[in-house]
Amino acid sequence: MKKSLKAFLVLITPMLFLLIVTGCNKAKSAEALAENLITVKETSVLVSKEKSLTIDTADYDKRMLALSNKDTTGRWPVKAPYPLPGAVLPYNRIIAFYGNLYSKRMGILGELPKQEMLKKLQGEVAKWQAADPTVKTIPALHYIATTAQGKPGKDNKYRMRLATRQIDTVIKWAKPINALVFVDIQVGHSTVKDEVVPLEKFLILPNVHLGIDPEFSMKNGEVPGTKIGTFNAEDINDAIDFLANLVRKNNLPPKILIVHRFTQGMVRGYEKIKKVPEVQVVMDMDGFGDKVLKKSTYLRYIFREPVQFTGFKLFYKNDIKKDSNGMYTPEELLKFKPQPIYIQYQ
Repeated sequence: MKKSLKAFLVLITPMLFLLIVTGCNKAKSAEALAENLITVKETSVLVSKEKSLTIDTADYDKRMLALSNKDTTGRWPVKAPYPLPGAVLPYNRIIAFYGNLYSKRMGILGELPKQEMLKKLQGEVAKWQAADPTVKTIPALHYIATTAQGKPGKDNKYRMRLATRQIDTVIKWAKPINALVFVDIQVGHSTVKDEVVPLEKFLILPNVHLGIDPEFSMKNGEVPGTKIGTFNAEDINDAIDFLANLVRKNNLPPKILIVHRFTQGMVRGYEKIKKVPEVQVVMDMDGFGDKVLKKSTYLRYIFREPVQFTGFKLFYKNDIKKDSNGMYTPEELLKFKPQPIYIQYQ
């Protein structure tokens, strides 16, 4: 098992060595800014309506129990405060395409042309909806906004904040298909607290949420990609506090926080991670490998260390390499305890 796990952890990390045009414009264009402001204005009406409602707690409990998939260990469903009205989970299952517009090697978002990518995403959404008609399935675009780097950079942080105009582009792409948007950060030698601040102007939009990746959090000065990094509960709580404050200040529906994980050490102190009405936390089973290994990882690090909701990552290429038995199907993943409510394709 140890040998196979080692193979499992040999992840593709081309993002560490991205060559970005040095003249990247970090300022949002007037056109993009205006469009985002229109989005805020349009959704504010919907948010205010949602805020006037109350959570049907009996319905919420029923849905959470269904997600636990008849777990008998007492771990699932997790006890937590009820979310604020307007919560996405557990009322929807999110199917997300992950990647970066600067690289075709970082994921399906960025690998395919826009229209081909969106059509493929909608196809995956349809498959999941057919597999589980009891939960509405919705699309999402999960964009890596800050990438870890193999070199220190000007501020010696081993991370690069990419041009915000690319985030504007992803938000535009999401609008016609009513998709959520996730902005993802790889902190390198920086911190979650410092890296979420530049994204506030996007996170105040009701349909934009956050992802954080412990794999590239190098607390002891290592170069990203040379070992697997880690977040402790305090790091994750910094993200939760930031999002919760945005929700309260801007009268928003709850935000979703995705935390990637595929080893024991990537997340430390899971039991200390906050559970608040303003933020819904998803522990996403990351990493590639054959089905047996991926299920084992899910059981070890997601099922046994419950936080709130669970996710599962599928790799179009690395899950179907030679001697592999292919990617998990929706029908197969729906048999897991608990059922993942967030599915990410790379």
